[in-house]
Amino acid sequence: MRKVAIVGAGITKFGRRDASWRDLVVEAGKALFDDVPNLDKREVDSLFVGSAYPERWANTAHVAPMAAELLGIKPWRLVAKTESACQSGAVAIRYAWLAVASGLSDVAIVLGVEKMNSKFMNLTQSTMYIVGDREFDTVNGLTAPPFFAMVARRHMYLYGTTREQLAMVRVKAGEYGSENPYAHFNRKVTMEEVLKARPVAPPLGLFDCSGITDGAVALLITSEERAKKYTDTPVWILGGFQRTIYSSINDAGEIADWLSLRELAKDVYNHFKITPEDVDIAEVHDCFTISEIIEYEELGFCKKGEGGKFIEEGQSYIGGKVAVNPSGGLLACGHPLGATGVRQAWEITMQFRGQVPKKRYVAGAELGLAHNLSGLAAMHSIMLYGLKKP
Repeated sequence: MRKVAIVGAGITKFGRRDASWRDLVVEAGKALFDDVPNLDKREVDSLFVGSAYPERWANTAHVAPMAAELLGIKPWRLVAKTESACQSGAVAIRYAWLAVASGLSDVAIVLGVEKMNSKFMNLTQSTMYIVGDREFDTVNGLTAPPFFAMVARRHMYLYGTTREQLAMVRVKAGEYGSENPYAHFNRKVTMEEVLKARPVAPPLGLFDCSGITDGAVALLITSEERAKKYTDTPVWILGGFQRTIYSSINDAGEIADWLSLRELAKDVYNHFKITPEDVDIAEVHDCFTISEIIEYEELGFCKKGEGGKFIEEGQSYIGGKVAVNPSGGLLACGHPLGATGVRQAWEITMQFRGQVPKKRYVAGAELGLAHNLSGLAAMHSIMLYGLKKP
């Protein structure tokens, strides 16, 4: 297996954009090509497009060749669109990593893109319903906000987590998101604002939920042998795994304990011979404030049930035990499904390069972890990125 590196990265502004799906592809592509000015597009042999539901939101199904045309590339080895709901971008990175590592591809572009906002927001909402099990879960109203509200209530009951601790996650996201010019919600918020916000699914209010967002991110991925041609600061893709143990909530077991993520994290740490203490930056899937608190626990950053205490003590801030979501996370950046996993990789790449604003820069970071979940916390993904060559 060859060593694989990210050698270029480009991102769009996230938000409620007037831009179309096509426009976002072109914008992210231009940003990528500007970042790697010596790239000859004829060298790009593969393209992986992470996009969850362009069939509905962009009314276009066969998007991979269209994206290639928009980017001005003619890939001849691998061309694919990957779909895994909220993990779609992370899966695209994993496929590109495996393709380059195996020698099947030499130079690949990963593109994560989603256009979720339109004048038909009922379409956006109904599309989100199909992420869950329609026959058993969403048909009974168990979409994402009610599910994560139930998770929050259960976690509060079992472990004493407080409403204020949930709000602290959003305050942290706003602090770092205010220093991220690409974030959808790039302003600070106060505890009072979070606690008094309009209820969505109690105990979760408006500020506890990630936004419906448009955005795109592109990465250039290549082998160790070619990396030095494009950059002096490659970021190494160490690898990662996925895991699922249920689809419907009927088979989820204890909903405040994410066993699938816990076991996945153990697998990743054991395989790559690291520990949670080795992680410097963690970009985690904070689709709701309770998600980040549980992810602290299941990723091994603190003991089970102590996630609320972890944020309250400032351990997930820069300078704490591990810098969690120095980008602002999904809560500040927004969550354009197919783009999120790629944005996390973009953030870690920019951190390792030292190309982020000083107030959210994690000095000396060498190992980054990116976590995504999809469905009703039904599937989890972890990818590792390193500043040092593996």
